Amino acid sequence: MIMTIKKDPVDIVIVGFGWTGSLMAKELASTGLKIVALERGEQRDTWPDFAYPRITDELTYGIRLKLFQNAAKETVTVRHRPRDTALPYRRFGSFLPGDGVGGAGVHWNGMLWRPLEADLKMRSTVIEKYGADFIPQDMTVQDYPFTSEEMEPFFDKFEKICGVAGQAGNIQGQKVDGGNPFEAPRQNPYPTKPLKQQYAGMLFSKAAKSLGYHPFPVPAANCSEPWTNPYGVQLGVCNYCGFCERFGCFNYSKASPQSCVLPALRQHDNIELRTHSHVLRINTDSTGKKATGVTYIDANGQLVEQPADLVILSAFQLHNVRLLLLSNIGKPYDPETNTGVVGRNYAYQMNGGISLFFNKDSWFNPFAATGTTGMYIDEFNAENFDHSALGFIGGATISATTTGGRPIQQMPLSAKAPTWGAGWKQAIKDSYLHTMNIGSSGSVMPYKQCYLDLDPTYKDVYGQPLLRMTFDWQPNELKMTQFIGGKAEEIAQRIGPERYEMGFKKDGSHYDVRPYQSTHTTGGAVMGDNPATSAVNKYLQSWDVPNLFVLGACCFPQNLAYNPTGIVGATALFAAHAIRTQYLANPGPLVQA
Repeated sequence: MIMTIKKDPVDIVIVGFGWTGSLMAKELASTGLKIVALERGEQRDTWPDFAYPRITDELTYGIRLKLFQNAAKETVTVRHRPRDTALPYRRFGSFLPGDGVGGAGVHWNGMLWRPLEADLKMRSTVIEKYGADFIPQDMTVQDYPFTSEEMEPFFDKFEKICGVAGQAGNIQGQKVDGGNPFEAPRQNPYPTKPLKQQYAGMLFSKAAKSLGYHPFPVPAANCSEPWTNPYGVQLGVCNYCGFCERFGCFNYSKASPQSCVLPALRQHDNIELRTHSHVLRINTDSTGKKATGVTYIDANGQLVEQPADLVILSAFQLHNVRLLLLSNIGKPYDPETNTGVVGRNYAYQMNGGISLFFNKDSWFNPFAATGTTGMYIDEFNAENFDHSALGFIGGATISATTTGGRPIQQMPLSAKAPTWGAGWKQAIKDSYLHTMNIGSSGSVMPYKQCYLDLDPTYKDVYGQPLLRMTFDWQPNELKMTQFIGGKAEEIAQRIGPERYEMGFKKDGSHYDVRPYQSTHTTGGAVMGDNPATSAVNKYLQSWDVPNLFVLGACCFPQNLAYNPTGIVGATALFAAHAIRTQYLANPGPLVQA
């Protein structure tokens, strides 16, 4: 029998130390409370872990996935329909959960969006514009429990923490040329000026304008000029190295917990970080209504109990949902009755693209890029256009984004090119500097039949059930991406390459876990005003266990077209503010059910 070591009680225990965990630690550090953060991966910092030139080893980091979760120890099982048998996801491809200090905040590209106002009120907006019958019967779309105006100060603060580069489109209700004309009003411009654009972005912008659209640079958490954030941390200027996605930033330019938060945390002696600490469950008292701490396995394989008055669950989206299920917190979702909340409303993103091939007189230098070098249009996102005759809900961004020109993963080749030998080499030579892409990133609505639960068969290395994902593309999203593909093709034709190849999903397409698409997995512990359809309230506080707060993209009611990090960071700050100003003085539910 394995003995359990019981640690001295602390005030707060934080599970997972990526963006949300580190932000929560920093925001609560000034209270003087004893805080312990548990991270199951290794310690990582800008130096020495992301030092140049080691970090630009594409084979180690891009292909062998050094910064990511080890699927041999824990993975998910996947199936398309409830009647299918789920099988383990043996090698991550479609999405890439991070591992170690910084989590997914280390390896991201840096796109930092605020949601559109309609994104936050999707259900009520659709009903108001088209009627309740416009929503498919199996779609469980719902509103966020807050408004854009309510969240604006926290979006603003997170952008300043990250030193975001961008061009505002709406400052205090005044539209600004060059920005996104559809964005919600903001109080301040972006902290730093927009990044420089690639030739691909210039061509896209010119073509989009000629079609009557309003292109704008993507908001980028890649600093364009020197910046000192609200925590007193200095950020460097991006040098367009082309190694953002799947890599840590060696230049202190891409926002991450390492570059934006951890240096400020070192000033506090009331915070302890324990790495290689794999949390097995959240412990509760005999009523199941109060968290008493967590149990984890430490670096030596020892079972450890850490008592705490307040538990912050801030791991990756999938892990948060799994821990709630393993801990018997919240009613598990039942797709047959559409009842229960934990595992409900799992969603992903629907992407598409076009490869444009040019003659040798058109030169693109993809290697000189950031993870956010791109121009976007938002005319066909969310409710920025009329859906009444289209038969779908949601939309997508359309963009020309160049994130790098790495020699293994970023070799643009025609689908007709040879896959080996001299012909393959010649195709690389012909296309590498003479190709650009137009991409789309689309929303995905939630459905009764798309959810997360515990797998009855497969277990992880510690003997605990794996998380089971039941998900497939639905007709709504396939209609949406085909519509977006047509709009993207019009832009491609206006640009005028020698030829182009379409890459949008067709009717009958199924979700494929093999090719990378995005790490923007959402839902499973959604936020809301009603405990019957949400796991947490607007402050991300558990309805069932009030001294438990659950952070991150697991709280999204559905997935929007944008990268989720803006909402993830802002809601973490929002929750921290509520804990600091309300909960600590009067522990208990912050919202009455």
